[in-house]
Amino acid sequence: MTVRVQQEAFDLGAELEAHAQPTAGAVVSFLGTVRDYSDAADILAMEIEHYPGMTERELERVAQEAQRRYDILDSLIIHRYGRLTPQDPIVLVAVWSLHRAAAFDACRYLIDVLKTSAPFWKKEITPAGARWVTDCPGCRAGTQHGHVHPDVLEEC
Repeated sequence: MTVRVQQEAFDLGAELEAHAQPTAGAVVSFLGTVRDYSDAADILAMEIEHYPGMTERELERVAQEAQRRYDILDSLIIHRYGRLTPQDPIVLVAVWSLHRAAAFDACRYLIDVLKTSAPFWKKEITPAGARWVTDCPGCRAGTQHGHVHPDVLEEC
């Protein structure tokens, strides 16, 4: 289990290779990037803040819970902070397991819980100015389609 909160960019392929598990039969990953459009406004940049120390502890807690709930070999969570521009990677969640079902389930659990429980704050920079993101559209959409993990539903 590896958790990193960092300002620097990361390389998806390099991270997956560096954390490879030889006994794994499956690796599932999720890469989240900055969109260029949100709520009828162009996004020029996004500023992400976090609570140092607390954020890492929460991500470690979530990763430990995934380890307990699912039959996985390892997990990786990398989340960036600072000023990011459209298409920059924000978050990487990867899970290794013997079989694909556990890897898919654990990866979905990790990203869903991370989006609602980790202390991150996002500010969108638009041509009209800056605005804090106070809602979780992805969680709302996932809830409507039954895709958000049940433990997250109450928090969205």
